[in-house]
Amino acid sequence: MNLVAKDVAQYLKDHPDFFNQYAELLAQISIPDPHGGRAVSITERQIGALRDQVRRLEGKLAELLRFGEENDVLSAKTHRLAVALARCGDSASVFLVLYAHLGGGFAIPHVAVRLWDVPGNPEALEFQPVSAAAKDYVRELKYPYCGASSWADVEDWFGEDGKGVRSLAIVPLRDEETTFGMLALGSEEPERFYPGMGTVYLERIGELASAALTRTLA
Repeated sequence: MNLVAKDVAQYLKDHPDFFNQYAELLAQISIPDPHGGRAVSITERQIGALRDQVRRLEGKLAELLRFGEENDVLSAKTHRLAVALARCGDSASVFLVLYAHLGGGFAIPHVAVRLWDVPGNPEALEFQPVSAAAKDYVRELKYPYCGASSWADVEDWFGEDGKGVRSLAIVPLRDEETTFGMLALGSEEPERFYPGMGTVYLERIGELASAALTRTLA
């Protein structure tokens, strides 16, 4: 019978008392040190493996702590935005709050709002015409779009500085199932808004803005 490595490994897994029965083997077997050329005992190798595992776990824990801290910061910023929007008595105040908090607290360099099929000042930037293609695209979004900036008309909404935008987030504004606008966020950093990034806070911001606008525009 020819044994292969996986057969030996499986046998040892199936017989955890093997080295209790043949304890002397532990002192006789030596294996290569992965961090050097010398041979080490199984016990030393196990200790080294445990140390490597501890280092990996410490790295994961540090990463989780960092994510937790970042989420705490985002949660606090979102809460402050919610409180400010709750105090707004008209849509103009809502726009000012969105621009101030997203551009200030969230440090998003370019922010634009566009609305349609709702009452408002036709001369205000927020009520300027939006292409039918853009409206249709936003209506179909289940989650905010994050990715490369390929919307020339949206870049124009950011003014002259919008030409340098390299990443974009598009957040639908909805009253229940009816899409009545969009929140556009732009950055010169290509990785600020990227495909596959988490959009939970963008969704919450969209819901807060939608609720404030629905209330004040009514």
